[in-house]
This record gives sequence, C-alpha cells and structure tokens, in this order.
Amino acid sequence: HGARRVLVLVTAAGVALGASGVGAGEADALGADGVVSAAEPDPTTPQGVSGPLYGPPSAGPSPNPSVGTLRQTSRADIINRAKLWVNAKVPYSMTKYWSDGYRQDCSGYVSMAWNLDGNEWTGSLSRFGTKIAREELQPGDILLFHNPSDPTKGSHVTLFGGWTDYTHTYYLAYEQTKPSTRAQSTPMAYWNNSASYVAYRYKGVVGGSGGSTPDVAVPVDAPKPAAFPGAKSFGPGADNAHVTRLGEMLVARGGARFYASGPGPRWGEADRRATEAFQRAQGWRGAEADGLPGPDTWRYLVNGLGKDIPSARAGGAGGTSAVARPEYPGAGQFRPGRSSAYVAQLGHRLVKRGYGRHYVSGPGPRWGEADRRNVEDFQRAQGWRGSAADGYPGPETWRRLFA
Repeated sequence: HGARRVLVLVTAAGVALGASGVGAGEADALGADGVVSAAEPDPTTPQGVSGPLYGPPSAGPSPNPSVGTLRQTSRADIINRAKLWVNAKVPYSMTKYWSDGYRQDCSGYVSMAWNLDGNEWTGSLSRFGTKIAREELQPGDILLFHNPSDPTKGSHVTLFGGWTDYTHTYYLAYEQTKPSTRAQSTPMAYWNNSASYVAYRYKGVVGGSGGSTPDVAVPVDAPKPAAFPGAKSFGPGADNAHVTRLGEMLVARGGARFYASGPGPRWGEADRRATEAFQRAQGWRGAEADGLPGPDTWRYLVNGLGKDIPSARAGGAGGTSAVARPEYPGAGQFRPGRSSAYVAQLGHRLVKRGYGRHYVSGPGPRWGEADRRNVEDFQRAQGWRGSAADGYPGPETWRRLFA
C-alpha cells in the first residue's frame, strides 16, 4: 500500500468575511476595515498514536508500517458504526478505550467506523485510504488534517456523513471531540483552516468506491427530496404544508420581499408573485410563468437548480430589477416569537456565508436561539464584542451579510 503518507487537515470555520453588520451599538465597534477573521479556536483534541485494540499506544508507527489485508465494509455499515458512539455519547479521551477496544479520540473513532484491526492516528490513517477530491465525497469518507510539526495541536479527522445543503458548503460531520462524540452540520471542511483538510476514501469500502454506485447515496440522516405534490396543492383556496414548503424554498432563493409575513400554509398572492418571479428568473414566459408551481418549478426549487430571484427596486417591472442587497426590514423582525420571511432569508444567507453551525434543522421563518447564535458568530467575526455582538441583526449587520 505504499509508504506512509502525512496529511494536513485543519479545522476551519470555512467562513467568508465581510457580510452583515451588528446589533445595538454596532457602529462603535467597527475597526479600520471592520473585518477580522476568527471563528472557533483550533480543536483542543490531541490524540494517541498507532496501537492495538484495548492496548496502550506504541511509541509511534514505524516508517513504513504494513496495512495488511483490509476488512471490507459498506458505506452504510461505516455510518451505522459511527452512530453507535454518537448515541452512546462516548466521552473524549486520548488514553481511554471504549468497550469495543477503540481509543476514544478522533482517529480512534474513525478506526472504529472503518472497522480497522487497530487504533490508528492522524499520521497513519491516510495509508488506509485513497485521496479524493472534495466533490467526490460520499458517506463514509473522511476529511483529515495532520499537523506534522506538532501532531497534538490542531490535528483532527471527521467522518463525512453527506451534504446537508444543495450548495455543498455544509455537510453532516461525525466526529470525536470534546466533550463527546457528535454529528452535526459543519462547514466544508471544518470550522478553522478549512483549506488544509484532505479528503480520503477507505480502500476497503464496498460500493461507491472508484466511481461505482454507493450503497448510501445521500446522508443517512437527511430527508430525501420531496416529490412534486401535485398542482391541486397550490392555487386559490389551497391550505397545506406544501404551500409552506414552497414559500420557504422561494424565500431561500431570493423571494423574501414578496412576503409581509409567513410563509404559511394558506395560498396567497405573495406565493403566486414569488413563484412567478422565480419562474421568470429562469427565462420562462407565458404559461410557464403563471405563478403556479408545476413539476419543473418544484424540481428546480427542491434541487437548488437554476437562477435565484433577483433583487428589485421599488416599482421595478415585475420585481426583477437588480440592486446590491435587500433592504433592511427593521429590528422588529428579529425578536423571540417573531415569524416572517425575513427570518428565513437571514438564516439562509448566514448558511451561505458559512455561519450556520447552530442550525439543527432549517433555517425557517420563526426566529430562534439558533438564529441569534449564528448572527452572533458573524458579528464576532467582524471583530465586534459586547452589545455590538448580541446576535440581533442591525442595519450594519444586514448590510455586511448581504454585501
């Protein structure tokens, strides 16, 4: 299997800077350029080195250790093993071993998920995999960083569980980190130093390796794209969850300005106008842009295809004249208990800019603590502190977020 390979993988808050602004008192917090880089600190998750199951680590792997005959496993089995530790909330430790014999650190976790016959570390895991491009990632692959100058500082590895959004900027990461094993939506490739992470595919995977069809094509925990519910679900008199879903997707694609409140389950003129704007953005005209969603409109929205609804100047014909950013709707839209299209628009923009780590589901139209914490992360990335980074978007937060 070749000589030992050393990889670099760093945790990064894969974050684009210079988007929105801040809450109360935000103007006083601006620096010379108003932008600083910072998200989460490097992971404080040192790890052990290669060693047997249940046993203490050795002094370190030999220069050219033998991989031997790899145990074959499927992608579904890799993910199912990963879930065992998530469900058990296995505590992080670089010296302790779980009941299955694997060391309770990040590389021990991947060794377990890949069903290796011993405990590996970030300096040796690459020998068991084949380097792949990030766009080739499938459930069961890994994203690996090894810091060769100081292996206990920053080195980390996560298990790829599948994409969590159509832009492929967030994925479901299974990882062993303090305080215990977790699975959560994570920016590609990690919260810090994202560009240094390297993707690998286990050499013993059966199905989905080397371009063949995987046995798990989407995240195990992710819902499958909804099929078109039928034309009768939309139009005057319609009142159902499909209308709400349509509105939320339209908001995510730039249609928030059509909704004074909602989206909600009762079909209204806002739904029709937003749908028409999306259809016209695709270049459709006539009956193809009548404001009533058909199978193609639904498919484009569900799969993130086509063009977004462009911003519009007040009074622009058909609402399609472009401007730099949507107008700030006011602080009252972003308060506990508030539900509006602007909240969903804010949330989707945060995710697009790389600040969506606190969302377990959504974003959605109802303001919640996840929204506030994501806004706070964005504000703190601008260098703001105190009341300037309270998690409530003010005009400057909004301006930078949509810049």
